[in-house]
Amino acid sequence: MEGRDAVGPIHTKERNVAKTVCEVFVRDVNRGRSSNRVNGGTMRVLAALALIVLPGDAPAAAVSDILALAMTRPQEQIVANDIEPEGLAALLKPVDAFYGFWVNGSPTLLASAIGPDFVDHTLPHGRTQGPTGPAQASKGFLAAVPDLKVAVVQRLVVGDRIVSHIRFTGHFTGTFMGHTGAGQPVDFIATDILRVRNGRITDNWHLEDNLTFLQQIGAVAH
Repeated sequence: MEGRDAVGPIHTKERNVAKTVCEVFVRDVNRGRSSNRVNGGTMRVLAALALIVLPGDAPAAAVSDILALAMTRPQEQIVANDIEPEGLAALLKPVDAFYGFWVNGSPTLLASAIGPDFVDHTLPHGRTQGPTGPAQASKGFLAAVPDLKVAVVQRLVVGDRIVSHIRFTGHFTGTFMGHTGAGQPVDFIATDILRVRNGRITDNWHLEDNLTFLQQIGAVAH
């Protein structure tokens, strides 16, 4: 978050250059041009370019689907040797859409990520099972943290499973569980195990550091 503030004013020409780089990268990834082990430095640069395009306090609604995809590219990715590039691209397309969705709540990205038979195997209390569950969760969380950023710190791809270590950052300026934010920084982690079949995520086993989040927004005492 500090890195974004240090960038300073970005002119229209620079925004367009950053956006073009992100669009080209997303296009090439979707065509299966990524290597089995993704260079972390390159991913961080691309994510930074995506952030430059936006004002520092841009809400989720201001983030296009293309930028959401670029912002959530993994910083490190390790892929089993028996997965061919074509198969890898097919596996990761819905996964990339899934993490882009958490940035801006896009129904288009969510529809590209999960199918009608989606099952949440660690369903939180009160969340609806199936495809409507993530939509419900995203709406509530983006209402609490409108400037949410999602970083895929590392990703493992084996068989039909994708394991991702995620970091969520932003500021609590909305409302959550009866609490109203005052700009408190939010920074916590999560882990997902996703199963992909026939081009869609069908299963998710996930664990979030909810205690840290609740402490950061003042809902739970330290």
